[in-house]
Amino acid sequence: MRSPDASPRRAVVLISGGLDSSTALAIAREQGYACYGLCVDYGQRHRAELAAAHRIAIALGVRDYKLMHLDLSTIGGSALTDPTVAVPETPTEGIPVTYVPARNTLLLGLALAWAEVLEAWNIFIGVNAIDYSGYPDCRPEFIQAFETMAQRATKASVEGKRFKIHTPLIELSKAQIIEHGLRLGVDYSITVSCYQADDEGRACGVCDACRLRRAGFGSASAADPTPYR
Repeated sequence: MRSPDASPRRAVVLISGGLDSSTALAIAREQGYACYGLCVDYGQRHRAELAAAHRIAIALGVRDYKLMHLDLSTIGGSALTDPTVAVPETPTEGIPVTYVPARNTLLLGLALAWAEVLEAWNIFIGVNAIDYSGYPDCRPEFIQAFETMAQRATKASVEGKRFKIHTPLIELSKAQIIEHGLRLGVDYSITVSCYQADDEGRACGVCDACRLRRAGFGSASAADPTPYR
């Protein structure tokens, strides 16, 4: 592992390969943080997002990048980790089957572990509570609870350090996120949002993630660079 950067403003940024996390990374960089990108291969069916995350990390100039492995396909419980469960192609009621049990809890836990090693007291995650799919681990209450836990669970916090979980997109619409990212120079053509993208990153155009992404570009009056199959 590369030794920590000398800057006192370090941040671990969770990068999924999608539109939201890319924008969150661009915001962290704009705010002057030395960014360390973390992507997690959790056994997701849309494997193309992993390559997209690496492209984004390079394009936005992270100081270091890690791909960590956590195989949630062994427990299933989600259309994103169990190939026998179909990804919905029409709107559904309630929390959809694309919800991955405890995913953001686990991802933030890994980010917290690396942040403690780096002495980076800031973690960025691109969760959104407005234009989202109804996932419980994207809500402000969850983020607040995790941040409280982080102050109890680490050696650094016992020694007086305080971790901050940054959610710069949590109160923005998808259109506002896109507008913000475009102002910061994010190249959305290299991102992958689709829950069932093919190996080349081409989107299905009908899953929930595709519908939200397409509507966001439309509301932002911006050209949608997404390759659809």
